[in-house]
Amino acid sequence: MADKMKAVVLHKIDDLRIEEVPAPGAPGPDEVKVRTCNVGVCGSDVHYYKRGRIGDFVVKEPMILGHETGGEVIEVGSNVKNLKVGDKVAMEPGIPCWKCTFCKEGRYNLCQDIFFWATPPDHGSLAEYLVHPADFCFKLPEGVGTDEAAMIEPLAVGVHACNVAGVRPGSTVAVTGAGPIGLLAMQVALAYGATTAIATDVSPSRLALAEKLGAKLTINPAKEDVVKRVLAATEGEGVDMVLECSGAAQAISQSPYLVKPGGTIVWIGMTHPPEVEIDQVRLIINEIRTQGTFRYANAYPIAINLVAAGKVNLQPLITARYPFEKAVEAIDMCSTGKAEQIKVMIDF
Repeated sequence: MADKMKAVVLHKIDDLRIEEVPAPGAPGPDEVKVRTCNVGVCGSDVHYYKRGRIGDFVVKEPMILGHETGGEVIEVGSNVKNLKVGDKVAMEPGIPCWKCTFCKEGRYNLCQDIFFWATPPDHGSLAEYLVHPADFCFKLPEGVGTDEAAMIEPLAVGVHACNVAGVRPGSTVAVTGAGPIGLLAMQVALAYGATTAIATDVSPSRLALAEKLGAKLTINPAKEDVVKRVLAATEGEGVDMVLECSGAAQAISQSPYLVKPGGTIVWIGMTHPPEVEIDQVRLIINEIRTQGTFRYANAYPIAINLVAAGKVNLQPLITARYPFEKAVEAIDMCSTGKAEQIKVMIDF
């Protein structure tokens, strides 16, 4: 195999190129080599492209973008037993240290020494070939495509959020923000047995899709009073859980008024700047549990099984496709906001 491959490389703000980079060599004993088939464009890719940073993660040298990935195994290491050449896989982008307390407790998403695709300084997956630990490559069941495999990554965020929230049969859930994460988290909540899902967003098209995917009620906060509508829909009680996926300051501040006493708010979306006003007294006197979530841990097998069982529908979220040769155009289009998209897929 050639020692060079093409990749999408971010050099600095607004400077994104497809160029040749060194191709990975043979996989190690516990690794596999994968031909990349599909990569989804994430908001973080756009953030690095337009701002050069997310919080403390700053692009200081050229970095390959991409972390939502599906591919085909083309070579396996000597110790690998769970995969073979030709297997289609979903690839989990983080490689933790496996030595720290968080890793040993199974909370490896909190590992402070984790390698994560397209998080500076770690290169991402928008490249023709990848070498990755076999433990983080999950074989796809029959009927699940590599484009869906690329969407297992954001779906895993929704799975982790619902696990943390404790969604169970009979739960009532409000999802604030009907972007990719919100729509996926809502579907997971319904798959877990939630009987009522309420979705909020300022985009009519996203609200329409939320309704199509199972939302009992959709609310546009630009036109309606979210708190009044939620309380009216729940006989004045509020919902059991709020999954805050928007990162919008208004949605975060409203969350304590949407959830019933003893309920749970899970923060998923990140806001900029990070300071937001919130009614702490209401949280205290109603014993409202608040919980942040970061990425996911042990969520990929669950996410894949939900898709294979038909309990989560990924295809409606793929609203645009670009060939790899137009990957820069795809990411640039996402950054302008001129064409409203949910998930843009890059096809190799």
